[in-house]
Amino acid sequence: MEWVPKTRLGKLVAEGKIKTMDEALASGLPLKEPEIVDILLPDLEDDVLEISMVQRMTDSGRRTKFRVTAVVGNRNGYVGIGTGKASQVAMAIQKAVNNAKINIFKVQRGCGSWECGCGTEHSIPYKVTGSSSSVTITLIPGPKGLGIVAGKVASRVIELAGVKDVWTSTRGQTKTTVNFAQATFDALKKTMFVKR
Repeated sequence: MEWVPKTRLGKLVAEGKIKTMDEALASGLPLKEPEIVDILLPDLEDDVLEISMVQRMTDSGRRTKFRVTAVVGNRNGYVGIGTGKASQVAMAIQKAVNNAKINIFKVQRGCGSWECGCGTEHSIPYKVTGSSSSVTITLIPGPKGLGIVAGKVASRVIELAGVKDVWTSTRGQTKTTVNFAQATFDALKKTMFVKR
């Protein structure tokens, strides 16, 4: 099906007035259509972090749905996380991926490690802490060649963001995939704020 933009940002992208993701995010217009991300970031990868069953009690009995947590990223500074619910797994995955595309943002990368100091964008510029519910994660810049020292969920999010070397420290219920992923996402988001 041919995409027909509904939002102002979508129309600007379709007309070719906005050509990069940086311009789209800097425009200040809300990102509400996943097709915008498909056009501006064609090399985007998606990964399903968790599929779980959720049930709701109704008058007619139990209603079962699937809840999916997904992450999207281009391994070059852009990452997004989303969740989706549906009665079928395939539909829930599609909803989660679309939700992740709408939540995409740019991660500030750099070399904040005192051991390295090479100046390339292989790690994060400084120590950041993110939290979601009971989970708190601290990302610490690492030297070149270290790799991602993190739990399975956090490392998948960090990897798709394009960060190659980082240490992590976590507290809380990290078995809760959604909260662990959201806390990592929150920490990566904080790399965009200038420290004073």
